[in-house]
Amino acid sequence: MKIKIILVLLASMLFSHASIAAAVAAPDFTLKSDTGENIRLSELKGEVVMINFWASWCGPCRKEMPELAQIQSEFEDLGFVILGVNVEEDSTKANELLAKNPVNFPILYDTENKVTELFRVDAMPSTILVDRDGNMRYLHKGYKPGYEDAYAQQVKALVRE
Repeated sequence: MKIKIILVLLASMLFSHASIAAAVAAPDFTLKSDTGENIRLSELKGEVVMINFWASWCGPCRKEMPELAQIQSEFEDLGFVILGVNVEEDSTKANELLAKNPVNFPILYDTENKVTELFRVDAMPSTILVDRDGNMRYLHKGYKPGYEDAYAQQVKALVRE
C-alpha cells in the first residue's frame, strides 16, 4: 500500500499540469489588489480566470511573469483575466520586483495565506484556470519554459466554450 502511495505521489510530481477530473467550483475569495481595490473572484463569473500563486523569492515565478503578461495581452479581449496572487506575508519584495518588471494584470496580496490554504497550494508557482461558470478546470504546479504554450492552448479552449 505504501509503495502505491509513493508511486502516485511521484507520478503527480512528474506531471506539472493536469485537467481537473470533475467540474469543481472554485472557492470564492476577496483580496486587496496592487491598486488598492478589493477583487472578488465571484464577480468575475462569465470570464475565464487564471489564478497564479507566486512569490518574489521563487525563481520560476519570476521567469513565468512575462509569459503570463503575454497571455493576458493575447486573450484579454476574449473575456480572460489573470489574477496574480502573491503569497508573502510582507509584500515589500513583491512590490520591488513588480516595479522593475511590471505586469498587465492585477496583483492580489494574500498576506495571511488564507486563499493559498483555501486552494491547497503546495508548490510555487501554482496556476489554476477557472472557466466562465466559476469551475476549476486546470491545475499547474511549478513552471518550466514552454508551460506557457499549454496555458495558451487551455485558455483558448476555455474562451471558446
